[in-house]
Amino acid sequence: MTREIRIGLIGFGWMGQAHSRSYRNIPVYFPEADIRPRLVVVADTLPGRVDLALTNFGYERGTGVWREVIESDDVDVIDITAPNAMHEELVEAAAAAGKDIFCEKPVGIGPDATAAIEKAARLSDAITGCGFNYRWAPMVQYTKKLIEDGRFGELTHYRGRFFSMYGRERLGLLSWRFLQDKAGYGALTDLMSHVIDMALHLSGPIARVVATKNIFVKERPLPTPGEGAHYALGSSGDPTGAVTNEDYVGALIEFANGVRGTLEADRSIFGPQSSMAFEVNGSHGAAGWDHERLNELQLYLPEEQPTDGFIDVLAGDAFPHQGNIVPGGGNSIGYEDMKLIESLEYLRAVMERRPFYPGFGDALAVASVMDAMVRSWSSESWEDVVSLRRD
Repeated sequence: MTREIRIGLIGFGWMGQAHSRSYRNIPVYFPEADIRPRLVVVADTLPGRVDLALTNFGYERGTGVWREVIESDDVDVIDITAPNAMHEELVEAAAAAGKDIFCEKPVGIGPDATAAIEKAARLSDAITGCGFNYRWAPMVQYTKKLIEDGRFGELTHYRGRFFSMYGRERLGLLSWRFLQDKAGYGALTDLMSHVIDMALHLSGPIARVVATKNIFVKERPLPTPGEGAHYALGSSGDPTGAVTNEDYVGALIEFANGVRGTLEADRSIFGPQSSMAFEVNGSHGAAGWDHERLNELQLYLPEEQPTDGFIDVLAGDAFPHQGNIVPGGGNSIGYEDMKLIESLEYLRAVMERRPFYPGFGDALAVASVMDAMVRSWSSESWEDVVSLRRD
């Protein structure tokens, strides 16, 4: 029997639109799931975005006031893609209203905010979801299974990174992402959060870290309010403002299981475009994956291969979820297909009233590692990872 799940979305920028397309596509690509998302209400401070949601995306109504979404009796799930600084207030209001909650990462503007958010949602019994969408790439899911099946033997090394180009242009506008009071930390929350989550997902809990940071682009042109996109540029001679959060974070890490590794994130680097990547090594094999080549996996299983060295495994319909999107082997999926899979699995959890992973508990685990990194910036030494969970 098909189950209707009613969606209220707050924040209709690029990510809110990606979420909305994903909800609309669940019955198209995964009809066997018997889930029919209904786009009930959307909130955004820009009237043009609200009009777009109503006209092109099929939302039934729109508003400029986010509380109207949370207070709507005909909404089951609150989906939050608003700026980071708003997340805590939005989640706590949604939890108090008894809604299930999906929130884009970072769930909190900083580690303490994430701890408060996780507690509020946990006490409300909400089914929570967090947008660590790179977990859902079929080749990442396959790597996870190989690890769980012991195909790599005992894990020994892990290297994770997210090198993104969005801040490399020195004339890139001073959007909210570059401001501590609007976004919280910079590369730590925007990029490193993904890197940490993937490390925890594949290799397990992290015991301690030593970390460093830097701001490479210290000033940026001021934007015109309500104009300009994520990659918009200003001009030479435009008024500028100071960047107040970090461009780069790097860390040495020790996992609780003895694995050693490194994590890096940078938003201003030249060269990589969107290299969210990992390499994992074990006593019997290794694997590597990069979002820039999301449909490929570098795999090394010497006891199972006819020749020594890495082989290139192409994604296809033999791997999780991919066959519903495109048939055959070697046929590609893209970034928004990961969001589609994420939305499908989250709504399945909502429908079945069971926990979803990654949820706010996973976001709290990431925040606990981030907290240790921030402490290490000050102490310039190794810091233990301590859970920030509040009872």
